[in-house]
Amino acid sequence: MRFEFATATRIIFGPGTVRELADAAAGLGRRALLVTGASAERAAPLGAGLDTVPFAVRGEPTVDLIRRGAGQARQEQCDLVIAIGGGSAIDAGKALAALLTNPGDPLDYLEVIGRGRALEQPPAPFIAVPTTAGTGSEVTRNAVLDSPEHGVKASRERLPPPRGSTRSRN
Repeated sequence: MRFEFATATRIIFGPGTVRELADAAAGLGRRALLVTGASAERAAPLGAGLDTVPFAVRGEPTVDLIRRGAGQARQEQCDLVIAIGGGSAIDAGKALAALLTNPGDPLDYLEVIGRGRALEQPPAPFIAVPTTAGTGSEVTRNAVLDSPEHGVKASRERLPPPRGSTRSRN
């Protein structure tokens, strides 16, 4: 069974829908930061036909990890973020999409431990391909980041929806 559901974002669900990833991404950007879980090679076939820059998230996304990823995405001139994996990869992808179009550090935007500034620009286009069930990260607009130096997990609530955001579940 295949269906499409549109609310604040677009959700495509059904067997084989992940094969639509390249077509969906082509209309959103020219070079994608491909955010994955620890097994980046597992997601490689999904990036076939796309100009991608791999970025692995090996656990809970941290503020430092997002700093490094944002720097890499900017250096590689990425204009789209695709996150494939569980909640950690998807949260990292959402944070990275926000920092691609907004200047500064993650702590500029995080609530509780940071400055809690609002994003000035919508995040870069973002596609989430969840591979696990239960976190719900693919249907929320906030990104939860771990800050070991503060001893907490914090998020940036009320992220505006990314331009052209799409979620796909296979």
